[in-house]
Amino acid sequence: MSSAQSVGPQALPVLQEQVEQILAEAKRQGASACEVAVSLEQGLSTSVRQREVETVEFNRDQGFGITLYVGQRKGSASTSASGPEAIRETVAAALAIAQHTSEDEHSGLADAALMAKEIKDFDLFHAWDISPEQAIERALICEAAAFDADSRIKNADGTTLSTSQGCRVYGNSHGFIGGSASTRHSLSCVMIAEGDGQMQRDYWYDVNRQGELLADAASIGRKAAQRAASRLGARPVPTCEVPVLFSAELAGGLFGSFLSAISGGNLYRKSSFLEGAMGQRLFPEWLTLDERPHLMRGMGSSAFDGDGLATYAKPFVENGSLVSYVLGTYSGRKLGLPSTANAGGVHNLFVTHGAEDQDALIRRMDRGLLVTELMGHGLNMVTGDYSRGAAGFWVENGEIQFPVQEVTIAGNMRDMFKQIVAIGSDLELRSHIRTGSVLIERMTVAGS
Repeated sequence: MSSAQSVGPQALPVLQEQVEQILAEAKRQGASACEVAVSLEQGLSTSVRQREVETVEFNRDQGFGITLYVGQRKGSASTSASGPEAIRETVAAALAIAQHTSEDEHSGLADAALMAKEIKDFDLFHAWDISPEQAIERALICEAAAFDADSRIKNADGTTLSTSQGCRVYGNSHGFIGGSASTRHSLSCVMIAEGDGQMQRDYWYDVNRQGELLADAASIGRKAAQRAASRLGARPVPTCEVPVLFSAELAGGLFGSFLSAISGGNLYRKSSFLEGAMGQRLFPEWLTLDERPHLMRGMGSSAFDGDGLATYAKPFVENGSLVSYVLGTYSGRKLGLPSTANAGGVHNLFVTHGAEDQDALIRRMDRGLLVTELMGHGLNMVTGDYSRGAAGFWVENGEIQFPVQEVTIAGNMRDMFKQIVAIGSDLELRSHIRTGSVLIERMTVAGS
């Protein structure tokens, strides 16, 4: 991008100055405490379909969000403007809201002593100097490879190359100010196969902090084509109870649901099936889930959380047992527990995995369902009951037999976690949750 250097680490001092101005304005207008986050982002996205350019979009967004306190009363406001008048008006709006909210003994900034002291650089910013013409060319190469990969690929549903870069600075009236610049580049391809009286679509993609390290465009297209063609002839299976293998790109969702269930908001609202589960064994003894927030170039790396607290490495599950919740300052106070420096979420979750790849897990499963697509949002967070529409492949004698569609997989998440038999070595590296394929001993597959 020709203006690649305009949004990067060199923009941080300007945003830090803006944070200081907003904090000063909040104090001037009578706030007893205040926190603010300022962001600046820009990006390029190009899409092609059927060998034609569909879209070329540039975006540049900026703005800030402020939360201020008048005693124990809290008000929040945000704006996409950035001038002195916008600052005054947004602070005034947040103050007006605070004056109409009820007092909350748990609200307020985190303890000043817990603020991050050192803002490390995790090498998250890698501007990609790619022109719109080059981006279009790469997307066209990706789609052409998909069409060439299999004669049954008859249509395309869009191939998109996106590159974005941004800066974010957070500060509060304790005097803490911290910021970081980051980039995210991706290439995705969705193709449609026809045959056996069916049309099937599937996709593939890659994501990286560094554009030059994205997977080869042609390889992404070929993988998307192969996945779409492999689904032709899909059919339901009779209702049964069998082992289920979640492919690595879906398995992260299981652990994402687990993190939601142990997050402070759901716990203090008593809306989680894992309320009161601290110390309980929820997974097999060999399994550990730990957070590693300081990985170089990690998709979720950060030196501080949404409250300004220093992030640190820690397990949430150790030897199968729950040893920590996911807490920010507010949810921690509501539960009478210290923050785990997870306001805003978890930074880089690592899941224990074995040495077997997905093919080895299919052989170990012997008979059951390999799930490669999930539909709907079928988790009841209060009870843990899980039910999702699914598609994938039926396995007999340790080998894939035919593609499967129009089935529902169901179980209870507490049972599913306990019945994890193995986690594969085929790690998903495109997400902040790093896991391989997950084999669960038994679930209900409801079909024809």
